[in-house]
Amino acid sequence: MAQPMRTFTELPPLSLYVHIPWCLKKCPYCDFNSHEQKGELPEDAYINALLDDLAAEIPDVWGRTVSSVFIGGGTPSLFSSQAIDKLMSGIRALTGLAPSAEVTLEANPGTFEQDRFSAYRAAGINRLSIGIQSFNDAALTKLGRVHSSAEAVRAVDIAKQAGFDEINLDIMFGLPGQSTSAALDDLQQALELDTSHLSCYELTLEPNTLFAKYPPPLPAHDEKSDMQDAIIKRLAKHGFERYEISAYARTGSRCQHNINYWQFGDYLGIGAGAHGKISFANDGKILRRWKHKHPTRYLAAETQHERIGDETEIAVEDTGLEFMMNALRLIEGFPLPLFHAHTGVSIDPWHTAINTALEKGWMSQNGLQLHPTELGTNWLNELLELFLPDTNGDTDKFGIHRYPIITLNPAPTSE
Repeated sequence: MAQPMRTFTELPPLSLYVHIPWCLKKCPYCDFNSHEQKGELPEDAYINALLDDLAAEIPDVWGRTVSSVFIGGGTPSLFSSQAIDKLMSGIRALTGLAPSAEVTLEANPGTFEQDRFSAYRAAGINRLSIGIQSFNDAALTKLGRVHSSAEAVRAVDIAKQAGFDEINLDIMFGLPGQSTSAALDDLQQALELDTSHLSCYELTLEPNTLFAKYPPPLPAHDEKSDMQDAIIKRLAKHGFERYEISAYARTGSRCQHNINYWQFGDYLGIGAGAHGKISFANDGKILRRWKHKHPTRYLAAETQHERIGDETEIAVEDTGLEFMMNALRLIEGFPLPLFHAHTGVSIDPWHTAINTALEKGWMSQNGLQLHPTELGTNWLNELLELFLPDTNGDTDKFGIHRYPIITLNPAPTSE
């Protein structure tokens, strides 16, 4: 493959991800960078470290507008409203935060956290993402969750009273011993709470989790497929459009922050374990950077060099795969001009891969819009293999797991 040069005529949109790594308890299915709370949280020290981290990142994005903020974890709602207010004040002081920026905070439905929702709203949070997972108390126990179904319902009610118009609920399916009817019961209860966005995703056994070590009895693959099909139909009937593999929204309520990830936008990542991706117009580089995962090490860092775990440049030949791993999760796909705008290179070297995907029925093209078909979404790993560097569309050269589908949130969030 002849390698093109990377040149940006304009830089992609910029977001900010903030990672708060503590939880009340580590869930047995969770492979996110989260740490069980032991004793009093070092709120003040951690907020100061976050703002020092952000200040050190600013020279790389000087003059650029931050279009969205996502505060994820862990459980960010463990932090007091005063801490979140200090964080938001610092973000506004250090960045060109757009006045209309979407600002999301992840929250759990625990009773004491609900009392903070109004103050979070006053601090500038305008979107909540509440990790419910199920409305079945027995299922919640199996998942290691620390809240009840009643607390989940109450949390949504309090969030609405606090003035949140944009609320996402996280719901899992394919739970231990779950039937399709039980999955739909969970979904129906979520629908009755009348929020604007739902994240419905399958429980998977991730490496290095308690569930991976001691696997619970999960529904068969065919039954989980039936669950997903039924969920998609039920959500469509209630006005929710599936716009990403696991994301469903009412009109006007798509998560703009996550869309920026999926469209290969840029994002700063601050906090323990946070990942970032930044493009540079002067030399055409795209850098991925991540911070050390453990909060103790992150807090002990005295310089930005000590906070950074590693930094890697995205090679030009990897651009097709890197872009497609994100964009092909979107049901609508992407307009072809977006590829060059957000990567700095022409899509021409990947035409063979695209044509192969079109011939296999994994992708479809409508004018300038290229999108995965339903078959392509179901066989996404195989589709992505076409974009492996130097294979020129030959999917036999590498095994399916050489480039696994990446998690699209930089220090994974629940959406």
